[in-house]
Amino acid sequence: MAESTDDRVDARVERTRRALQQAALELARAGRFDDATVADITDAAGVNRSSYYQHYDDRDSLLADAIEAAEIEAAASAPTPTSVPAQLPPSMIAALRHFETDADLYRRLLGERGSPIVAARIRSRFEAQARAGVISSGTTAFEGLPIDIVAAGIAGSCLAVIQAWLELDPRPSIETAADWVWRVLVGPGEPISAPERDGAQSSR
Repeated sequence: MAESTDDRVDARVERTRRALQQAALELARAGRFDDATVADITDAAGVNRSSYYQHYDDRDSLLADAIEAAEIEAAASAPTPTSVPAQLPPSMIAALRHFETDADLYRRLLGERGSPIVAARIRSRFEAQARAGVISSGTTAFEGLPIDIVAAGIAGSCLAVIQAWLELDPRPSIETAADWVWRVLVGPGEPISAPERDGAQSSR
């Protein structure tokens, strides 16, 4: 079946948005986004200035979209828990791996001089993951509490631990960070290993 004009337009619009987002992400990774002009962004994206303003009114929204796209891609293959997990869910392990890959960037984004819009969007995604996980697991541990309050508490705790972990030098492993996040969420007790480490041990 021949591609319609609308399909071609939609594909072109999406390519332009992705090019702008990728350019913003690369500039941010290099520590140059804060001082970058619209011309710097469009030159890096290979699009014209008018295309930028067709998609974005401000640079923070562009960077927030770029970060969101990268996080969604990083966690795309991680399933949502369907029961109360015995360890940190794969989606959170994927998030930790992504955060470590761009540790310098996330330290800036989540720090005092970071973008409030980007930080709020990151927190919102964590809350959405927490909400979905609690609902799908069927747990009664939070009975009587509004789900939004539960999700906000889980997201806030996770992000606080992750931010502190990213600031450490030397930085402990992802497995250690996963253990820290999990123990903060479930309370004191025996350390619980990340899925990758469990798999490695069981295969020996």
